[in-house]
Amino acid sequence: METIQSFFFLVLELTALFLAISFVINFFEGYIPYERMQQLLVERHPFIGAMIAVLFAFVTPFCSCSTIPIVVSLLNKNIRFGLVMIFLFASPVLDPTILTLMTALLGVKVAAAYTLLTTVLSIVIGFTLEALGFEKAVKRVIVKGNVAIGKKRTMQEAWHETLHLMKTVYPYLFIGAGIGAFIHGVIPTEWIATYMGGDTWWLVPLAAIVGIPLYIRLATMIPISQMLVAKGMALGPVMALMISSAGASLPEITLLYGIFQKKLVWAFIASVISMATLSGFLFYII
Repeated sequence: METIQSFFFLVLELTALFLAISFVINFFEGYIPYERMQQLLVERHPFIGAMIAVLFAFVTPFCSCSTIPIVVSLLNKNIRFGLVMIFLFASPVLDPTILTLMTALLGVKVAAAYTLLTTVLSIVIGFTLEALGFEKAVKRVIVKGNVAIGKKRTMQEAWHETLHLMKTVYPYLFIGAGIGAFIHGVIPTEWIATYMGGDTWWLVPLAAIVGIPLYIRLATMIPISQMLVAKGMALGPVMALMISSAGASLPEITLLYGIFQKKLVWAFIASVISMATLSGFLFYII
């Protein structure tokens, strides 16, 4: 009975938050000057360009696979390679809707630390790959058509877009709530606290590696994370799993083989694992 109650409470809470935040984002997205942002990526100081790339990633709340057409478009427009990589790493893990859910379920401190860590590491990794000369490993691919972003919407259109997005994401919210409720009601607190809590350092890199083939969306992972943390699992491996599963996926890696040479694809995978692992260890300090 407790498991069922927990499940319905999570579903209602996540649904309300997701609908409200997604509607606001969809309505105001058309007022974001995307073309001007692309110009600034080229014209400004690299640090300013990096912050714009992160902002661009933040206002394009796509999953890891959905970022690929935008990445190709930016590369075809000769946007600096390091800035494009920053966008590639930041876009799937920095999402205003998900950060709102994270704040509601895991707290402001966790959400703020998560945002800061993923932002800094995305910038560092992006410029590092550029400094190592990985730009030469990019295949020149032309994507036909334009990515449909930046179009102004009426409130009705924004609501329609929100419902469309909800249809896509809701199964993952539903699954995540179900797993979270199962963890809450069935798995003993003592077991999680004993084997997955404390200072068991090796859980962090293990979670970072396991997260990529699992391809757990952040919308699914957040309610699971809430229950794991409540049961006593250390925040470090939870964050490592969350970042790696959102930051890369097998479908995305397959798509990247179409625009990157093999060595850059492997560098991308290693970078996501490194980002997740470093973030996980840093969360032990928080």
